[in-house]
Amino acid sequence: MTPNGSVRWIKSSYSSQEGGNCLEWAPTYAQGHSTVAIRDSKNPHAPSLTLEASAWSPFVYAIKNGGLSGTEAL
Repeated sequence: MTPNGSVRWIKSSYSSQEGGNCLEWAPTYAQGHSTVAIRDSKNPHAPSLTLEASAWSPFVYAIKNGGLSGTEAL
């Protein structure tokens, strides 16, 4: 989070500049524990997915290795 309390979104290094699959993530600190928020950068006002920080690495691993694709993950 930034000093004013807003979330600092980081674009995935796998997101292209031509549109396509664009994912942004933001580390957040809610209610005393760490979480990671994920959103579609093409639709930043839509709801985001929030994971416990401990679930972030397994989530990324599953995506990179074809374990999650399309809407199956939702």
